[in-house]
Amino acid sequence: MKAVQISRYGDVGVLSVTQDALRPAASGGKVVVEVKFASLNPADSMLRMGYMAKMAPLTFPATLGTDLAGVVVETGAGVSGLSNGDMAYGTASLLGGGTGAFAQFAGAPAGTLAKVPDGLGLMEAAAVPLTAVSALEIIDEKLKVRKGQRLLIHGGSGGIGTIAIQLAKHRGAFVTTTVLGASAAAYAKALGADAVIDAQKESFETTLSGYDFVLDTVAGETYRKSFAVLKEGGSIISMLERPNTELMAQFGVTALFQGTQVTSARLDAVSDLIRRQIIKVHVDRVFPVDQVKDAFQARESGNVRGKIVLSFT
Repeated sequence: MKAVQISRYGDVGVLSVTQDALRPAASGGKVVVEVKFASLNPADSMLRMGYMAKMAPLTFPATLGTDLAGVVVETGAGVSGLSNGDMAYGTASLLGGGTGAFAQFAGAPAGTLAKVPDGLGLMEAAAVPLTAVSALEIIDEKLKVRKGQRLLIHGGSGGIGTIAIQLAKHRGAFVTTTVLGASAAAYAKALGADAVIDAQKESFETTLSGYDFVLDTVAGETYRKSFAVLKEGGSIISMLERPNTELMAQFGVTALFQGTQVTSARLDAVSDLIRRQIIKVHVDRVFPVDQVKDAFQARESGNVRGKIVLSFT
C-alpha cells in the first residue's frame, strides 16, 4: 500500500511516498480504516523533525500522520460502535497506538474514532479531529469559558484557532485573536472574532489587559508576553509551551499545557456541534498524497486558513 514515511528525522526532504508499505491488520480493540483523506497538524511536523525523539523515539521506517477520515474495512475483537462500511474519522498516530494516518490503510484504536456526522464530507471530516477536540477540551473542559469572559487566542487563522473562535463565541465570550497579515485578519473576523490584531503591525501586549484567558498556539515570545495581558487569577493554556512557573508567580495566574486526548466521546461531542452548525470546518487546500512535501511546506509557511488536507482518492 502507499504510505508517507520517513527513515530519519529532518526537514521535508526526509519525506517519501512508499508504494509497498505493509498493510495493517485489526488486532483486539482496533480497527483498520481505508483512508480517503488525512490532514496535517503541527504535531506531524514536530514528529518528523525529531522534537519528540527523546520522549517517543520512532522505529524507522515510520509512517506519519494523525488525523484521518475514511471507511472502516476491518474490526478487531472487542470493538463496538463501529462496523465494516462505516464512514469514520479520528486519529491513528503512532504515538497514540495507531499505525500512522498518512497511508491508504491505517490501524487505529477504536476509542480514537467515531462515525462521521451526517452532512459532513470525508474531506472536511479529516480536518476535524485533533483541532476540534483540542478546542473542545480547552474551551469547555479546562478553561470552562462562559458568557462575558474575555479570551485571547493566538493564531486565530490556524486549525485550532478556527474552531476555538467559533466555540468560544457560542459560549458567549468576548474573543480577541492575533494573526499574521490582512487576509488572515479578515478570515478571523469572519469566524466571529470580536477583535483582531495583526501581529505584523501591532503589539498585543501593549494594547490588551484584564483578560480571563489566553489560548496560545504560537509559543516563544508570544507565550511569554501573554502573561501580562491576564488579570490576576486568569489562566493561560498553550499547545506548545510547558507552564512557566516564574511568570505564573510574577503575575498571579495559572499556566497549563494542553496535551489533547482524542476519544470517541469527544469526537461525538464535536459531531453534535457540527450538526448544529455551531462550528464549521475550513479546509484551506487539498494536496494529492504524492505532493506531500508541498503540503508540509504549505502548512509550515504559516499562511494557512484552517487545515491542509492530503487526498488518497
